[in-house]
Amino acid sequence: MTATADGTRVDAPHKRAGAVPLSAHLRELRRRGGWAALGLLVGAVAGWFLYTPVFQALQEPLLDVARARHDVVALNFAGLATAFDMRIKVSLFLALLLSSPWWLYQLWAFVTPGLTRNERRYAFGFLGAAVPLFLGGVALAWWALPNAVRLLTEFTPDGASNLIDVQTYLVFVMRLALAFGIAFLLPVLMTALNFTRLVRGSTWLRGWRWAVLLTFVFAAVMTPTPDAVTMLAVAGPMSALYFLAVGVCLLHDRRLAQRRALELESLDDDAAIGR
Repeated sequence: MTATADGTRVDAPHKRAGAVPLSAHLRELRRRGGWAALGLLVGAVAGWFLYTPVFQALQEPLLDVARARHDVVALNFAGLATAFDMRIKVSLFLALLLSSPWWLYQLWAFVTPGLTRNERRYAFGFLGAAVPLFLGGVALAWWALPNAVRLLTEFTPDGASNLIDVQTYLVFVMRLALAFGIAFLLPVLMTALNFTRLVRGSTWLRGWRWAVLLTFVFAAVMTPTPDAVTMLAVAGPMSALYFLAVGVCLLHDRRLAQRRALELESLDDDAAIGR
């Protein structure tokens, strides 16, 4: 505590309740990072034991194509240690998916101490929405994978064998899953930008035509199949999520406007009483 010239006692800047030393932030970051790494380790152990059924599911679209075309379409393990390396990569990929609620929670737990009570409540709300949306996008990518494999392998000339490098195939599946998962997180990002008052809901609403167009382009590129049903099955939920996010943003803007109106009315009443 320090005293001003008129005797008023105020808190010293370095002793304010909200001031936290940098060393404390670093310790908290190390602690949260350790917990997140532990969760990933547990997920990797689970992924190691789930490797066999997951790998069978991964190669099932290729086996279906091979049975339909009566041709050789299979995964190829090119190196001596490729099988072991593949098992490690699949285990880590599964760890990232299985432990996503845990490491996302650790991330928010590190951020939220610096937020107000309302901001902290919003942060946990965003986290609760982000996890199922991300996993839902991954599930949709898994559903679209067989059609993508069937179409892309049709370009193999007759009489030729399609021996696909197993690691190249895994990278393809991971990119497809992450692309859909991240795409399904866009509504959460839209809402977060609105709740932080960076983008108004009316701005998102004015851009709905471009959003729907880009959604269908994304669906057409990420599901390279000739039928429109698959494209609509992907673009439909994404468009619905966009408009749902727009509705939430507009409702939030309306509540803010009503709150400001009440605050202005209260200030006017106080001014009238003061006169």
